[in-house]
Amino acid sequence: MNKLSLIIRREYLAKVRNKSFVIMTFLSPILMVAMILLIAYLTKLNDNEKRIIAVLNESNYFSNEFVTSEATSFVNYRDLTLEQAKDSTMNMGYYGLVYIPNEDDLEQVSKRAFFYSKEAPSTTVLEKLERIFKERLKLERLRNYGISAKEYVEMDSNYQINISTFDGTQNLKGINEIKAVIGGGFGYLIMMFIIIYGGFVMRSVIEEKTSRIIEVIISSVKPFQLMLGKIIGTSLAGVTQFAIWIFSGTILLFVAMAIFDIDMSTLSGNGMGTGVSKGMNMGLPTPDDTMMLYAQELFDIPWLMLILLFLVYFILGYLIYSSIYAAIGAAVDNETDTQQFIFPIILPLMLAIYIGFFSVFSNPHGPIAVGFSLFPLTSPIVMMMRLPGGIGEGGVPIWQLVSSLLILIITFIGIVWLAAKIYRVGILMYGKKPSYKEIFKWIKY
Repeated sequence: MNKLSLIIRREYLAKVRNKSFVIMTFLSPILMVAMILLIAYLTKLNDNEKRIIAVLNESNYFSNEFVTSEATSFVNYRDLTLEQAKDSTMNMGYYGLVYIPNEDDLEQVSKRAFFYSKEAPSTTVLEKLERIFKERLKLERLRNYGISAKEYVEMDSNYQINISTFDGTQNLKGINEIKAVIGGGFGYLIMMFIIIYGGFVMRSVIEEKTSRIIEVIISSVKPFQLMLGKIIGTSLAGVTQFAIWIFSGTILLFVAMAIFDIDMSTLSGNGMGTGVSKGMNMGLPTPDDTMMLYAQELFDIPWLMLILLFLVYFILGYLIYSSIYAAIGAAVDNETDTQQFIFPIILPLMLAIYIGFFSVFSNPHGPIAVGFSLFPLTSPIVMMMRLPGGIGEGGVPIWQLVSSLLILIITFIGIVWLAAKIYRVGILMYGKKPSYKEIFKWIKY
C-alpha cells in the first residue's frame, strides 16, 4: 500500500510540475472566457445590424403590412418605375427591393411579386416577407368566404394549454429538455475528462515502456500497483486542473462581464417565450411570472445530490476507461499503433452523448434511456442526463440508480482485473504490433 501511495504521488507531481500542464492550467480559463465574451460580443453586434429593404407597391394591397422592426426597416418608394427603384436601392446600399405589381386581384399580385437583391438573400428575410404575403392571402381568402378581419384575428390567436401535476402544481413546457441539457453538461464533462486524461495515462505508459524505465520500476512494484498508481495519480492531477479551471474561469467571467458590460442573455436570444400573444393571455401566467416559475424549477433541482452523484459516476467511469487506456498503452510500442484500439473505446462515449440526448429529451423514462443508463460503458453520461429530474417519484427510480451503480462497480472490478492481466504481459513486450487475438491470449495467461 505504501508503494501504491508513492506511485500516486510520483505520477501526480510529474503531471502538475510539467511546464505545459502549468501553462494550460492558467491559460485555458483565460482563453475560454475570451471565447465566451467574443461570442457574446459578436452576437450583440449581429443583432444590432439592421437591414433596410425598399418597397415599391403599385397595387391596392399591402398598405400597412410592411412594418419596421428592430431587425428590419422598410422604405416605401412612390412614383418610380421598377428600373428606377432598382437603381435607387443599389445606390443607397439597401439590402433589397420588394416589388408588388398592379393587378386585378391579390392572387395575381402575389404571384407576380418579386424580391430583388444584389446576392442570395437570407432565409430569415425571405421567411419574413413570405409570411407577410401568406397572412394577407389567408385573410383575403377567408374574407371571400364571409369571415371578417376581426373574426380572423380571433380565430388565428395563439393558444397554450394549461398543464399541471395531479396535486395542482403547475408544470412548465420544455423544463424536461432544460434539465436534460443540464445533465448533459455534466455528462459531457465526464466524457471530455475521460478522453483527455485517459490519453495522458496511455501516453505515460508508452513513454516509460519505450524508454525502458518500466523494467526498473516493475522490479520493485507489482504491475497492478503501477497501473493503479498511474490511473489515480493522473486523475488527481486532472481534478486539480479542472478545479482551478472552474474557480478561476468563473471569477474571470464575472469580472470580464462587469468590465465590458456584457449581457450574457444575448447568447440565448430572446429567452423563453410563453407562446401567448399580447392581449390574449386567457388566464395564463404573464411572461415575468413564467420566467419566475422556470427560475424556481431550476432552483428546485437537487443540486447537492446531482454534484455528489456526478463525482461518483465521474470517478467510476474514469477508472473504467483509464484502465483500458493503460492496458492499450502497455500493449503497444508507440502512439501510432493505438489508433486501432482507440475507436472502440470512444464509441460508447459518443453513443452515450448522442443517443442519450435523443432518448432523454423525448422520454427520460423510456426503455432506451433506461437501458443506456444501466449499461456500464454509457451509464455515467446517460444517467447524469436523467438525474436533474430527481430521484424517486417523477424522477429516476431508486432501483435503477442502485442497479446502475452496482453494475458500474462490478464492471470496474472486472475491467481493472482484465486490464491488469494485459498490462502485466504487454508492459514487457517490445517490437511487435499486437492484435486483438494476441491480447486475448495475454488475458488467458
